[in-house]
Amino acid sequence: MASFPAALAALLVATCAVAAAATTFDVGDGHGWQTGVDYTDWTSDKTFAVGDTLVFNYTSKSHTVTEVNKSGYDACSGGNSLSNDDSGATAITLTTAGVHYFICDIPGHCASGMKLAVTVTVAGGSATGGSTIPAGAAGGSLVPAMSGLVAAVAGALIILLALF
Repeated sequence: MASFPAALAALLVATCAVAAAATTFDVGDGHGWQTGVDYTDWTSDKTFAVGDTLVFNYTSKSHTVTEVNKSGYDACSGGNSLSNDDSGATAITLTTAGVHYFICDIPGHCASGMKLAVTVTVAGGSATGGSTIPAGAAGGSLVPAMSGLVAAVAGALIILLALF
């Protein structure tokens, strides 16, 4: 019987650690998702990991957030899209490592720069086996900053387990 609470506590601590490490990115920062923004420059100082969320803010029906493969990105074509939304507020949680490609599928918008490619790594790892940015470096992992929260949650769980 003692193993069930311990397993539950371990699962809860792991879940809190993953949630604490996730980051939400407002695509384009104050500019949002629109023509005239250099999204390659926007990504240049950011590190994306599995569990992070991209939030695209734009005028509903005036733009789309269309996830495509590399050939769709290169050709600015949403013909074989993986997903498509034009609601005005699209949130996409990055669930797999690798490069993810997004375009606006309104004619001419992608060709005018409304395209975004993000390289997503596994937490603390790499998407392609390359090097990762050390924790604490610019663009590095947020886990060290959240370690106090995770420790507090773990301590509370240990106290609760002691009561069983």
